[in-house]
Amino acid sequence: MIAALVLAAGRSQRMGQPKMALPWGDTTVIGRVVQVLSQAGLEEILVVTGGAQQAVSAALQGSGARLVHNPRFADGEMLSSLQLGLASLPPACEAACVALGDQPQIQPEVVTALIRRYLEGGASLVAPSYAMRRGHPWIVRRSWWPEIQALEPPRTMRDLLHARAQDIDYLAVDTDSILADLDTPDDYQSQRPPGADANPPGLR
Repeated sequence: MIAALVLAAGRSQRMGQPKMALPWGDTTVIGRVVQVLSQAGLEEILVVTGGAQQAVSAALQGSGARLVHNPRFADGEMLSSLQLGLASLPPACEAACVALGDQPQIQPEVVTALIRRYLEGGASLVAPSYAMRRGHPWIVRRSWWPEIQALEPPRTMRDLLHARAQDIDYLAVDTDSILADLDTPDDYQSQRPPGADANPPGLR
């Protein structure tokens, strides 16, 4: 089983309000991420929350996603959320599809292609690549998890990926959506889909 692990514990300091709960089409930013992962066939979806725990929980009401709170979110280290998320996945899970909660631009066909590549190619980590740049989401086999859990700051996941570069299978995609995320009000205004409130409360 491949489970989805969504990292949504950021403090949204540059956005000025919980960015995961901002409108996105007919849902929210985090709601769209969960939608895409579900459309790609991932049934187990775990979302790691942080500073916007209540807003994310409300945004995902009825989505079927399971939430776990990272009490260390204020440290600002995404690694702790990744480690907590992996530790919270069911034992039957053989791999995790790691996605960002502020990346509603991700496309179901990209996630589906990553899953297919993982299942057919046999690599222990499959990541999307656009213009020679690695993006999200990526799929990591359980055999990597002990090494990820053993990482301690200042080491990051990037350091581990560099050290094990030969074990990564890159899937070239033709969309830069794998590189996009939402950090600032300008990011939101320029990337929001038609129909989303151009000036939600807090961004006016």
